[in-house]
Amino acid sequence: MTSRRSFLKHSALGLTALSASRVLGANDKIRIGSIGLGGRGMGSAAWFAKIPGVEIAYVCDVDSKVIERAQKVYPTAKATTDLRKVIEDPEIDAVVISTCNHWHVLAAVWACQAGKDVYVEKPISHNIWEGRKLVEAARKYGRIVQGGTQQRSDPLQTEVKAFLDSGALGKINYVRCNRYGQRASIGKQDKPLTPPPSVNYDLWLGPAKDEPIFRDKFHYDWHWNWNTGNGELGNWGPHILDDLRNVVFRDKVKLPKRVIAGGGRFGWDDAGETPNTHFIYIDTGDVPVIMDVHNLPRKAGMKADDVYMRRRSNSFLIIECEGGYYTGGRGGGTAFDSAGKKLQSFSGDGGKSHAENFIEGLRNRKAASLNGEIEEIHYSSSWCHLGNISWRLGQAYNREQAEAAVKGFQPWNDVIGDFHQHLTNNELDAAKLDIKFGAMLEIDAEKETFVGESATPEALGLLRRDYRSGYEVPASV
Repeated sequence: MTSRRSFLKHSALGLTALSASRVLGANDKIRIGSIGLGGRGMGSAAWFAKIPGVEIAYVCDVDSKVIERAQKVYPTAKATTDLRKVIEDPEIDAVVISTCNHWHVLAAVWACQAGKDVYVEKPISHNIWEGRKLVEAARKYGRIVQGGTQQRSDPLQTEVKAFLDSGALGKINYVRCNRYGQRASIGKQDKPLTPPPSVNYDLWLGPAKDEPIFRDKFHYDWHWNWNTGNGELGNWGPHILDDLRNVVFRDKVKLPKRVIAGGGRFGWDDAGETPNTHFIYIDTGDVPVIMDVHNLPRKAGMKADDVYMRRRSNSFLIIECEGGYYTGGRGGGTAFDSAGKKLQSFSGDGGKSHAENFIEGLRNRKAASLNGEIEEIHYSSSWCHLGNISWRLGQAYNREQAEAAVKGFQPWNDVIGDFHQHLTNNELDAAKLDIKFGAMLEIDAEKETFVGESATPEALGLLRRDYRSGYEVPASV
């Protein structure tokens, strides 16, 4: 097995990075290494495998049982539990990274340094600082790096932008973003969970802290612990807020000016740390944005749109305008006038061509041709990190104080009211819950840091993390 020291000395320092990458002709086969083969990883592998001229040539996962499953689907591919072997392999042209969130940036930086192009799942980072390091690596090594926010490749988004530009709805007043998806308790054990014997636990941890795990399941539920995941806001949020940045702001707003968030983890009494009910205000300096994330199971028989009347078919964006509104989600949406009359329906494909777009970028070597070029998806992921940081800095909640935090903006009061209604619908008493209300973060978008009173040591500390020895994201890529 390649040692960490050997890998860092020869590959991760990038000494052979440019010589390691092939010059691809129009008809050359592109060989993909798929790193991380859970549900998302296997889905992405299948996505790429369908593209003419693309081969899944290497499969990698820290769990040997997962590798066995993948080899049945890709019997001619090389296989390993060590992502460093994939990255070092001179026959691999690009890697698809579908690991736990805490591995995204380090794996991608190593790949860039070794001369590989990269497709990395959302959120592209575990924190804001390391996301910027990935952008720097992509630039320094001239790599094609695409973020996994596939809705960027849905023609729907271009159509909605054109409709908004037509003036049919008038000026945009504000945008409400939603994620209403049920989850369940992840359990809480009295003794730390023992990782499955098929898992290389040191490699699974990678950059993360070696701390005890008390949830019931090892796989997937890492999302709900800060050490390895970013909660629901970091899970679905990058899709939703990336839609927002693309459709409403046309990527002109890199980071917001201010963010504040509240909520908590209620009703489950489990080992999860991230909120299952979350509400956020985002001050962009132009169009204000509010967002809520509700995961609690609804009471039996309750209608799906239990907290917001504009919600249609799992809408991500509700764009409220002077003359009506647009409500839409993955693959579809509808515009209504002020009286509620349907003006136009929109239909898309959810971004089925996103993988093809990445492959086209590998062939033409033009980062600008990517629909999800890494810097834009770094910003979209960072919006989610900001909402999480505010909540993690939270103090005891007081409804009147929360409403007063954003003065003169009724939709913010509506979101807070819907938060309380959601609790009531799930038979939870707000007065008995540990609700947090966070700090108002003031952001310097160019420097990607906090300023003013919000630039406390605690807040600044959450912009990055400490890394385990041998798995550090380098300050100089």
